[in-house]
Amino acid sequence: MTDVLPQPDCSLKAVCEPLERCCLDQLEEPGSKRPPNTGARLWGRVRSKLLRQKLDPQTVETKNWHTDVIEMNGIKVEFSMKFTSRDMSLKRTPSKKQTGVFGVKISVVTKRERSKVPYVVRQCVEEVEKRGIEEVGIYRISGVATDIQALKAVFDANNKDILLMLSDMDINAIAGTLKLYFRELPEPLLTDRLYPAFMEGIALSDPAAKENCMMHLLRSLPDPNLITFLFLLEHLKRVAEKEPINKMSLHNLATVFGPTLLRPSEMESKAHLTSAADIWSHDVMAQVQVLLYYLQHPPISFAELKRNTLYFSTDV
Repeated sequence: MTDVLPQPDCSLKAVCEPLERCCLDQLEEPGSKRPPNTGARLWGRVRSKLLRQKLDPQTVETKNWHTDVIEMNGIKVEFSMKFTSRDMSLKRTPSKKQTGVFGVKISVVTKRERSKVPYVVRQCVEEVEKRGIEEVGIYRISGVATDIQALKAVFDANNKDILLMLSDMDINAIAGTLKLYFRELPEPLLTDRLYPAFMEGIALSDPAAKENCMMHLLRSLPDPNLITFLFLLEHLKRVAEKEPINKMSLHNLATVFGPTLLRPSEMESKAHLTSAADIWSHDVMAQVQVLLYYLQHPPISFAELKRNTLYFSTDV
C-alpha cells in the first residue's frame, strides 16, 4: 500500500516519479511468470489515476484519505491520497527538546558544540559543494524521505559514522536534510520578532532607506542566527554561480529557502485568518524577495556589520 501526500502547489508528476521507481523495482522481479511489462502497464494505470485527481483547494481542510485499488495479472496496488497546504507542511511545532540538533534552538546547539555555525549546516554545505553544486535542480529536487530521516537521526545522535554516511548518501537527500534542519528550528532563522520589520523593510521604495533598514535588521539578529545566515548566504551564491549547469538561479534558491528562513509566528498567522489564502500568497512573495535582496547584495561581513553604525530609517 502506498500513501501519497501531495501539496496543492507541487506537481503530481514529482510525486509520481519516486513511486514509479519503487513500484517497478518490486513488480519486475527476475524470473517472474507474469506477462512482460506488467509492472510498467500497471504503474501506467496508477499514474494516470493520480494525475487525474483534481487539486481542489477546498479539499485541503479535510482529514480524510481517498483510497483506491488497481489490479492487473494478480498484482494489486492500493494507494491512499489526501492533500495538505504548503503552510501546514512548513508549520513549526514548538519543542522543549534540548538533545540532538533538529528542533533545538540554534543558540543551544552552537553553545553545546562550541561552534559559530551548527555542525549539521557546515557538513551538509561542505558535501553539497564537494559533489552536488553542479547537480541539476540541487535544493529544488527532493531527496528520498527515508534517507533524509536517516541522516537526521545520525546528526541527532552525533554518530561517529556521520562523515562516512554523508559521502555515500544521495546528494539530494543531503540537500533535503539541510532544508529540514532550518524548517524544524523552533523559530525561523530570521526570528519571529523581526518578521514584521523584514516585511516592512523589503517594501520600502527608496533604495537608501531599504539598504539602511535591511542591514539594521541583520545586525539585530542574535549572533548564532546572523553568522549561520551569512554562511548559508555565501553558499547559495556559490551554488547560483553554477546556474548554467545546475539551473538554479538566485531567484530559484530564494524561492526554495525564503519561506523556510522567514515565516510569520503562529500568533501573527492567527490574527489574519479572514483572508488566509491571500495573505499567505503575499507573504511568500515577500519572504522570497527578502532572501533575494541579500543574495543579490555584495558580500556582507559579520565584523563589518557589527562595526557599522548606520542609522535605522523607515523613510520612504
